[in-house]
Amino acid sequence: MLKIKEIVQFLETVAPPALQESYDNAGLIVGNQEAEVSSALVTIDVTETVVDEAIEKKAGLIIAHHPIVFSGLKKLTGKNYVERTVLKAIKNDVAVFAAHTNLDAVTGGVNTKICEKLGLKNCRVMQPVSGQLKKLVTFIPAESVEKVRTAIFEAGAGHIGNYDYCGYNLEGTGSFRAGENTNPYVGEKGQVHYKEEIRFETIFPGWLQNKILKALVESHPYEEVAYDIYPLENSFEKAGMGMIGELENPLSEKEFLKILKKTFDAGCIKHTALKGKNVSKVAVCGGAGSFLLNHAIAAGADFFVSGDFKYHQFFDAENKIVIADVGHFESEQFTKELFHELLTKKFPKFAVRFSEVRTNPVFYF
Repeated sequence: MLKIKEIVQFLETVAPPALQESYDNAGLIVGNQEAEVSSALVTIDVTETVVDEAIEKKAGLIIAHHPIVFSGLKKLTGKNYVERTVLKAIKNDVAVFAAHTNLDAVTGGVNTKICEKLGLKNCRVMQPVSGQLKKLVTFIPAESVEKVRTAIFEAGAGHIGNYDYCGYNLEGTGSFRAGENTNPYVGEKGQVHYKEEIRFETIFPGWLQNKILKALVESHPYEEVAYDIYPLENSFEKAGMGMIGELENPLSEKEFLKILKKTFDAGCIKHTALKGKNVSKVAVCGGAGSFLLNHAIAAGADFFVSGDFKYHQFFDAENKIVIADVGHFESEQFTKELFHELLTKKFPKFAVRFSEVRTNPVFYF
């Protein structure tokens, strides 16, 4: 048995809520986080039938990609499928959690899984997020610098691209005077003391701030720890929307379309005119990705694989790229597998079950 909050805390470490889009509603939507559950059901969508399945399989928690509630519910009268689903979940003590655009945005998330399924190499985020990075500056006595640096890095700071433990040290002299109600690490109360210190600075994603400050304070020998935090405008290359990667061996456009159809088990693939050249670089975005088309073109992708392109948006390819619309559900279907992998690795004795309900509302004839 696990408390729901243990599972939620883990998944929100993987996919921080700070990365969700403003319109989104990721997180625990129904249920008491203090409740204990013996198993979870993973799905793309939450419907009444999925809740029935959870009840039948004795799964006290549904973990979905799409939130059942996107905007506020003013009434719960059962007048539509959203209200009926929420009512049924509440009535039967089934909790509902969703990781949506925050799981899309992380390296190792939805788009990473798509790249993995297509065998893409050298993958990177197509539209990195900005405004999420911060800089920490603190001052450490020389004899404690490695201990404090390591604690801060282990808490998640200091990542730049594929490098970690990135930081900067500058030697200097700090001064302070301890007051009467203090217990100074060095120096005497009421006397100005000078101490050889290292000015240490590093960067971190903002959602880790509390964790990093906790590591700083607990590892630092001073009773009062001096530090500054600065917001940065730098892009955070490890998070953002869409990904782009390369095929190990170039394929013809028709060969690649066949692979897409098979990989995504797509009823059909809508695509723009083929260009008559081999496919080497591929951009992907789970769900509705038309907003990334210009990024895919600018990155030099031969194909852009996503879903939910509208008629006029296909014209925007302008023969610079091939758009392959595999379908919204089809592009995100591997998210169930992703949830299963994450949870079974973290909680190997916890039962994680795949939903067998077909929640894709689109059919092909």
